[in-house]
Amino acid sequence: MFMFDRRLLDHFDWLLFFLVMALVGIGVLGVYSATYEGGQSLSPLAKRQLSWVGLGLMGMMIAFAVDYRRFERTAYLWYLITLVFLLLVPILGSSGGGARRWIDLGVFSLQPSELAKISLLLVLGQYFHRIAPIEGYSLRDLLFPGILIAIPAGLVLLEPNLGTATILGLVAMTIVFIAGIRSGTLALLAAAAGGLLPVLWQHMKPYQKQRILSFLNPDSDPLGAGYHMIQSKISIGSGMVWGKGFLRGTQSQLDFLPEKHTDFIFSVLAEEWGFVGIVFLLSLYGVLLARLLVIAWKARDRFGSCVAVGGAAIVFWQLLINIGMNIGLLPVVGVPLPFLSYGGSSLLTVMIAMGLALNVSTRRFLF
Repeated sequence: MFMFDRRLLDHFDWLLFFLVMALVGIGVLGVYSATYEGGQSLSPLAKRQLSWVGLGLMGMMIAFAVDYRRFERTAYLWYLITLVFLLLVPILGSSGGGARRWIDLGVFSLQPSELAKISLLLVLGQYFHRIAPIEGYSLRDLLFPGILIAIPAGLVLLEPNLGTATILGLVAMTIVFIAGIRSGTLALLAAAAGGLLPVLWQHMKPYQKQRILSFLNPDSDPLGAGYHMIQSKISIGSGMVWGKGFLRGTQSQLDFLPEKHTDFIFSVLAEEWGFVGIVFLLSLYGVLLARLLVIAWKARDRFGSCVAVGGAAIVFWQLLINIGMNIGLLPVVGVPLPFLSYGGSSLLTVMIAMGLALNVSTRRFLF
Protein backbone atom coordinates (compact mmCIF):
# COMPACT_ATOMS: atom_id res chain seq x y z
CA MET A 1 0.00 0.00 0.00
CA PHE A 2 1.33 3.46 -0.93
CA MET A 3 2.12 5.72 2.05
CA PHE A 4 3.01 9.38 1.59
CA ASP A 5 5.85 10.57 3.83
CA ARG A 6 4.94 13.99 5.27
CA ARG A 7 8.63 14.81 5.64
CA LEU A 8 8.73 15.26 1.87
CA LEU A 9 6.83 18.53 2.22
CA ASP A 10 9.41 19.85 4.69
CA HIS A 11 12.20 19.43 2.14
CA PHE A 12 10.21 20.08 -1.05
CA ASP A 13 12.18 21.93 -3.74
CA TRP A 14 9.88 24.92 -4.15
CA LEU A 15 12.34 26.77 -6.39
CA LEU A 16 12.31 24.04 -9.04
CA PHE A 17 8.54 23.67 -8.76
CA PHE A 18 7.85 27.40 -9.21
CA LEU A 19 10.28 27.61 -12.15
CA VAL A 20 8.43 24.77 -13.88
CA MET A 21 5.04 26.35 -13.21
CA ALA A 22 6.24 29.76 -14.45
CA LEU A 23 7.41 28.25 -17.74
CA VAL A 24 4.21 26.23 -18.11
CA GLY A 25 2.17 29.38 -17.49
CA ILE A 26 4.12 31.25 -20.18
CA GLY A 27 3.50 28.32 -22.50
CA VAL A 28 -0.26 28.49 -21.96
CA LEU A 29 -0.21 32.23 -22.72
CA GLY A 30 1.87 31.57 -25.82
CA VAL A 31 -0.49 28.89 -27.14
CA TYR A 32 -3.48 31.13 -26.37
CA SER A 33 -1.91 33.99 -28.33
CA ALA A 34 -0.78 31.80 -31.22
CA THR A 35 -4.27 30.34 -31.66
CA TYR A 36 -6.23 33.48 -30.81
CA GLU A 37 -8.99 34.64 -33.12
CA GLY A 38 -10.68 37.95 -32.32
CA GLY A 39 -13.76 37.68 -30.14
CA GLN A 40 -13.20 34.20 -28.72
CA SER A 41 -12.12 33.42 -25.17
CA LEU A 42 -10.11 30.22 -25.58
CA SER A 43 -9.42 28.30 -28.76
CA PRO A 44 -9.92 24.51 -28.74
CA LEU A 45 -6.14 24.08 -28.85
CA ALA A 46 -5.64 26.36 -25.83
CA LYS A 47 -8.30 24.44 -23.89
CA ARG A 48 -6.64 21.17 -24.81
CA GLN A 49 -3.26 22.51 -23.69
CA LEU A 50 -4.78 23.39 -20.30
CA SER A 51 -6.00 19.80 -20.04
CA TRP A 52 -2.50 18.56 -20.77
CA VAL A 53 -1.12 20.89 -18.10
CA GLY A 54 -3.45 19.21 -15.60
CA LEU A 55 -2.33 15.76 -16.73
CA GLY A 56 1.30 16.87 -16.67
CA LEU A 57 0.92 18.10 -13.09
CA MET A 58 -0.53 14.74 -12.15
CA GLY A 59 2.36 12.94 -13.81
CA MET A 60 4.90 15.22 -12.13
CA MET A 61 3.39 14.64 -8.68
CA ILE A 62 3.30 10.86 -9.16
CA ALA A 63 6.94 10.90 -10.31
CA PHE A 64 7.72 12.93 -7.17
CA ALA A 65 5.69 10.94 -4.66
CA VAL A 66 7.02 7.44 -5.46
CA ASP A 67 10.54 6.86 -4.09
CA TYR A 68 12.86 7.19 -7.08
CA ARG A 69 14.73 4.05 -6.01
CA ARG A 70 11.60 2.12 -7.01
CA PHE A 71 11.95 3.55 -10.50
CA GLU A 72 15.51 2.24 -10.53
CA ARG A 73 14.35 -1.29 -9.68
CA THR A 74 11.66 -1.20 -12.39
CA ALA A 75 13.66 0.70 -15.03
CA TYR A 76 13.82 -2.19 -17.49
CA LEU A 77 10.08 -2.78 -17.15
CA TRP A 78 9.37 0.84 -18.19
CA TYR A 79 11.89 0.44 -21.01
CA LEU A 80 10.15 -2.70 -22.33
CA ILE A 81 6.71 -1.05 -22.11
CA THR A 82 8.03 1.87 -24.16
CA LEU A 83 9.47 -0.51 -26.79
CA VAL A 84 6.08 -2.24 -27.08
CA PHE A 85 4.39 1.12 -27.72
CA LEU A 86 7.05 2.05 -30.29
CA LEU A 87 6.54 -1.28 -32.08
CA LEU A 88 2.78 -0.66 -32.14
CA VAL A 89 3.15 2.75 -33.81
CA PRO A 90 3.56 1.36 -37.38
CA ILE A 91 0.56 -0.95 -36.80
CA LEU A 92 -1.93 1.13 -34.82
CA GLY A 93 -0.46 4.62 -35.10
CA SER A 94 -2.22 7.57 -36.69
CA SER A 95 -0.53 9.68 -39.36
CA GLY A 96 0.09 13.40 -39.39
CA GLY A 97 2.54 15.66 -41.19
CA GLY A 98 3.82 12.81 -43.35
CA ALA A 99 4.75 10.57 -40.39
CA ARG A 100 3.12 7.94 -38.20
CA ARG A 101 3.95 8.86 -34.61
CA TRP A 102 0.81 8.79 -32.44
CA ILE A 103 -1.32 6.05 -30.90
CA ASP A 104 -4.97 6.93 -30.31
CA LEU A 105 -5.96 5.89 -26.77
CA GLY A 106 -9.53 7.15 -27.12
CA VAL A 107 -9.41 10.05 -24.68
CA PHE A 108 -6.16 11.39 -26.13
CA SER A 109 -3.36 10.51 -28.53
CA LEU A 110 0.01 9.44 -27.12
CA GLN A 111 3.38 9.89 -28.79
CA PRO A 112 5.53 6.97 -27.52
CA SER A 113 8.74 8.53 -28.86
CA GLU A 114 8.40 11.29 -26.24
CA LEU A 115 8.01 8.82 -23.37
CA ALA A 116 11.09 7.00 -24.67
CA LYS A 117 13.13 9.90 -23.24
CA ILE A 118 12.02 8.99 -19.72
CA SER A 119 12.48 5.24 -20.04
CA LEU A 120 15.93 5.71 -21.60
CA LEU A 121 16.89 8.07 -18.77
CA LEU A 122 15.82 5.49 -16.17
CA VAL A 123 17.48 2.49 -17.75
CA LEU A 124 20.80 4.27 -18.36
CA GLY A 125 20.74 5.64 -14.81
CA GLN A 126 20.19 2.12 -13.49
CA TYR A 127 23.07 0.71 -15.55
CA PHE A 128 25.58 3.40 -14.57
CA HIS A 129 24.51 3.15 -10.93
CA ARG A 130 25.16 -0.61 -10.82
CA ILE A 131 28.34 -0.62 -12.93
CA ALA A 132 30.84 2.13 -12.09
CA PRO A 133 34.49 1.36 -12.99
CA ILE A 134 36.95 3.66 -11.21
CA GLU A 135 38.99 4.33 -14.35
CA GLY A 136 35.96 5.28 -16.40
CA TYR A 137 33.87 3.41 -18.99
CA SER A 138 35.64 1.67 -21.85
CA LEU A 139 34.16 0.84 -25.23
CA ARG A 140 33.31 -2.66 -23.97
CA ASP A 141 31.50 -1.21 -20.93
CA LEU A 142 29.38 0.96 -23.23
CA LEU A 143 28.36 -1.85 -25.59
CA PHE A 144 25.20 -2.76 -23.65
CA PRO A 145 24.14 0.88 -23.05
CA GLY A 146 24.75 1.46 -26.76
CA ILE A 147 22.23 -1.27 -27.59
CA LEU A 148 19.75 0.22 -25.10
CA ILE A 149 20.09 3.57 -26.86
CA ALA A 150 20.09 2.28 -30.44
CA ILE A 151 16.84 0.26 -30.27
CA PRO A 152 14.40 3.07 -29.33
CA ALA A 153 16.33 5.67 -31.35
CA GLY A 154 16.17 3.42 -34.42
CA LEU A 155 12.43 2.79 -34.00
CA VAL A 156 11.80 6.53 -33.64
CA LEU A 157 13.92 7.28 -36.69
CA LEU A 158 11.83 4.87 -38.75
CA GLU A 159 8.55 6.71 -37.98
CA PRO A 160 10.23 8.99 -39.32
CA ASN A 161 11.00 11.41 -36.48
CA LEU A 162 14.49 12.80 -36.90
CA GLY A 163 14.06 15.49 -34.23
CA THR A 164 13.09 13.18 -31.37
CA ALA A 165 15.68 10.56 -32.41
CA THR A 166 18.33 13.30 -32.27
CA ILE A 167 17.18 14.34 -28.78
CA LEU A 168 17.30 10.72 -27.58
CA GLY A 169 20.89 10.43 -28.81
CA LEU A 170 21.98 13.73 -27.27
CA VAL A 171 20.35 12.99 -23.90
CA ALA A 172 21.97 9.55 -23.83
CA MET A 173 25.40 10.97 -24.71
CA THR A 174 25.06 13.58 -21.97
CA ILE A 175 24.33 10.90 -19.35
CA VAL A 176 27.22 8.76 -20.61
CA PHE A 177 29.59 11.73 -20.48
CA ILE A 178 28.56 12.71 -16.93
CA ALA A 179 28.74 9.08 -15.75
CA GLY A 180 32.43 9.03 -16.67
CA ILE A 181 33.97 7.93 -19.97
CA ARG A 182 37.60 7.40 -20.91
CA SER A 183 39.02 10.08 -23.20
CA GLY A 184 40.13 7.50 -25.77
CA THR A 185 36.68 5.94 -25.83
CA LEU A 186 35.11 9.37 -26.27
CA ALA A 187 37.37 10.08 -29.26
CA LEU A 188 36.48 6.73 -30.88
CA LEU A 189 32.75 7.34 -30.41
CA ALA A 190 33.06 10.84 -31.89
CA ALA A 191 34.86 9.45 -34.94
CA ALA A 192 32.25 6.71 -35.34
CA ALA A 193 29.42 9.25 -35.14
CA GLY A 194 31.09 11.34 -37.83
CA GLY A 195 31.43 8.29 -40.05
CA LEU A 196 27.72 7.49 -39.69
CA LEU A 197 26.58 10.90 -40.95
CA PRO A 198 26.83 9.99 -44.67
CA VAL A 199 24.87 6.78 -44.00
CA LEU A 200 22.20 8.72 -42.12
CA TRP A 201 21.96 11.20 -45.00
CA GLN A 202 21.36 8.40 -47.50
CA HIS A 203 18.46 7.03 -45.44
CA MET A 204 16.74 10.38 -44.86
CA LYS A 205 13.38 11.12 -46.41
CA PRO A 206 13.43 13.64 -49.31
CA TYR A 207 11.60 16.28 -47.25
CA GLN A 208 14.15 15.90 -44.44
CA LYS A 209 17.02 16.47 -46.87
CA GLN A 210 15.19 19.48 -48.29
CA ARG A 211 14.85 21.00 -44.82
CA ILE A 212 18.60 20.76 -44.27
CA LEU A 213 19.42 22.16 -47.70
CA SER A 214 16.95 25.03 -47.20
CA PHE A 215 18.61 25.78 -43.86
CA LEU A 216 21.89 26.33 -45.67
CA ASN A 217 20.18 28.62 -48.20
CA PRO A 218 16.56 29.46 -47.23
CA ASP A 219 16.24 32.02 -50.04
CA SER A 220 16.61 29.26 -52.63
CA ASP A 221 13.01 28.19 -51.94
CA PRO A 222 11.36 31.11 -50.09
CA LEU A 223 7.80 29.88 -50.66
CA GLY A 224 8.56 26.22 -49.96
CA ALA A 225 11.10 24.59 -47.66
CA GLY A 226 12.65 27.93 -46.65
CA TYR A 227 9.33 29.62 -45.82
CA HIS A 228 9.22 28.56 -42.15
CA MET A 229 12.68 29.88 -41.39
CA ILE A 230 12.23 33.16 -43.26
CA GLN A 231 8.93 33.97 -41.55
CA SER A 232 10.32 32.99 -38.16
CA LYS A 233 13.25 35.39 -38.48
CA ILE A 234 10.92 38.17 -39.64
CA SER A 235 8.74 37.59 -36.55
CA ILE A 236 11.67 37.66 -34.15
CA GLY A 237 13.19 40.76 -35.73
CA SER A 238 9.92 42.67 -35.78
CA GLY A 239 9.60 42.33 -31.98
CA MET A 240 12.67 44.56 -31.54
CA VAL A 241 13.40 45.59 -27.92
CA TRP A 242 10.03 45.75 -26.16
CA GLY A 243 7.81 43.71 -28.49
CA LYS A 244 4.48 44.56 -30.08
CA GLY A 245 2.40 43.52 -27.07
CA PHE A 246 0.30 40.51 -26.13
CA LEU A 247 -1.98 39.37 -28.98
CA ARG A 248 -0.54 42.08 -31.24
CA GLY A 249 2.04 40.13 -33.21
CA THR A 250 1.22 40.70 -36.88
CA GLN A 251 3.19 37.75 -38.24
CA SER A 252 1.36 35.30 -35.99
CA GLN A 253 -2.08 36.94 -35.86
CA LEU A 254 -2.21 37.28 -39.66
CA ASP A 255 -1.07 33.65 -40.10
CA PHE A 256 2.17 34.39 -41.92
CA LEU A 257 4.07 32.26 -39.38
CA PRO A 258 3.45 28.51 -39.82
CA GLU A 259 3.37 26.00 -36.94
CA LYS A 260 3.18 29.00 -34.63
CA HIS A 261 1.75 27.11 -31.64
CA THR A 262 4.22 24.21 -31.83
CA ASP A 263 7.73 24.44 -33.31
CA PHE A 264 7.72 28.23 -33.72
CA ILE A 265 6.08 29.43 -30.52
CA PHE A 266 9.42 31.05 -29.60
CA SER A 267 8.96 33.40 -32.58
CA VAL A 268 5.46 34.30 -31.37
CA LEU A 269 6.80 35.23 -27.93
CA ALA A 270 9.76 37.13 -29.42
CA GLU A 271 7.44 39.21 -31.62
CA GLU A 272 5.07 40.04 -28.77
CA TRP A 273 7.55 40.39 -25.89
CA GLY A 274 10.64 41.62 -27.73
CA PHE A 275 14.26 41.25 -26.68
CA VAL A 276 13.55 42.11 -23.04
CA GLY A 277 10.87 39.42 -22.73
CA ILE A 278 13.07 36.78 -24.35
CA VAL A 279 15.95 37.60 -21.99
CA PHE A 280 13.55 37.07 -19.08
CA LEU A 281 12.37 33.77 -20.59
CA LEU A 282 15.91 32.50 -21.16
CA SER A 283 16.81 33.54 -17.60
CA LEU A 284 14.06 31.28 -16.29
CA TYR A 285 15.45 28.41 -18.34
CA GLY A 286 18.98 29.19 -17.13
CA VAL A 287 17.99 29.12 -13.45
CA LEU A 288 16.03 25.90 -14.03
CA LEU A 289 19.02 24.18 -15.65
CA ALA A 290 21.35 25.41 -12.92
CA ARG A 291 19.00 24.07 -10.25
CA LEU A 292 18.85 20.66 -11.96
CA LEU A 293 22.66 20.47 -12.06
CA VAL A 294 22.84 21.36 -8.35
CA ILE A 295 20.36 18.56 -7.63
CA ALA A 296 22.54 16.15 -9.64
CA TRP A 297 25.65 17.27 -7.75
CA LYS A 298 24.04 16.80 -4.33
CA ALA A 299 22.19 13.55 -5.09
CA ARG A 300 22.88 10.67 -2.68
CA ASP A 301 23.56 8.09 -5.41
CA ARG A 302 24.60 7.77 -9.05
CA PHE A 303 21.11 6.88 -10.20
CA GLY A 304 19.75 10.11 -8.74
CA SER A 305 22.55 12.09 -10.39
CA CYS A 306 21.86 10.49 -13.77
CA VAL A 307 18.13 11.17 -13.45
CA ALA A 308 18.67 14.86 -12.66
CA VAL A 309 21.28 15.25 -15.41
CA GLY A 310 18.97 13.47 -17.84
CA GLY A 311 16.15 15.87 -17.00
CA ALA A 312 18.48 18.82 -17.55
CA ALA A 313 19.65 17.31 -20.86
CA ILE A 314 16.06 16.91 -22.12
CA VAL A 315 15.34 20.59 -21.42
CA PHE A 316 18.71 21.91 -22.63
CA TRP A 317 18.96 20.10 -25.96
CA GLN A 318 15.33 20.79 -26.90
CA LEU A 319 15.77 24.43 -25.93
CA LEU A 320 18.99 24.75 -27.94
CA ILE A 321 17.67 23.05 -31.08
CA ASN A 322 14.26 24.75 -31.04
CA ILE A 323 15.70 28.25 -30.66
CA GLY A 324 18.36 27.39 -33.26
CA MET A 325 15.54 26.45 -35.66
CA ASN A 326 13.67 29.68 -34.93
CA ILE A 327 16.61 32.00 -35.51
CA GLY A 328 17.95 30.14 -38.54
CA LEU A 329 21.08 28.63 -37.01
CA LEU A 330 19.84 25.03 -37.23
CA PRO A 331 17.63 23.17 -39.72
CA VAL A 332 13.93 22.69 -38.95
CA VAL A 333 13.64 19.18 -37.48
CA GLY A 334 10.43 19.44 -35.47
CA VAL A 335 11.73 19.74 -31.90
CA PRO A 336 9.27 21.42 -29.47
CA LEU A 337 10.25 24.13 -27.01
CA PRO A 338 10.08 22.49 -23.54
CA PHE A 339 7.10 23.57 -21.39
CA LEU A 340 5.95 26.07 -24.03
CA SER A 341 5.10 24.35 -27.32
CA TYR A 342 1.62 22.93 -27.82
CA GLY A 343 1.63 19.15 -27.52
CA GLY A 344 0.50 16.84 -24.78
CA SER A 345 3.09 14.06 -24.96
CA SER A 346 6.00 16.52 -25.00
CA LEU A 347 4.63 18.49 -22.04
CA LEU A 348 3.82 15.32 -20.09
CA THR A 349 7.32 13.94 -20.68
CA VAL A 350 9.22 17.02 -19.55
CA MET A 351 7.00 17.43 -16.47
CA ILE A 352 7.54 13.78 -15.48
CA ALA A 353 11.28 14.42 -15.83
CA MET A 354 10.95 17.42 -13.51
CA GLY A 355 8.94 15.31 -11.06
CA LEU A 356 11.80 12.81 -10.94
CA ALA A 357 14.26 15.65 -10.30
CA LEU A 358 12.04 16.91 -7.46
CA ASN A 359 12.06 13.34 -6.14
CA VAL A 360 15.86 13.18 -6.11
CA SER A 361 16.19 16.65 -4.59
CA THR A 362 13.76 15.98 -1.74
CA ARG A 363 14.79 12.45 -0.78
CA ARG A 364 18.46 13.27 -0.32
CA PHE A 365 17.36 14.55 3.12
CA LEU A 366 15.53 11.32 4.03
CA PHE A 367 18.20 8.63 3.65
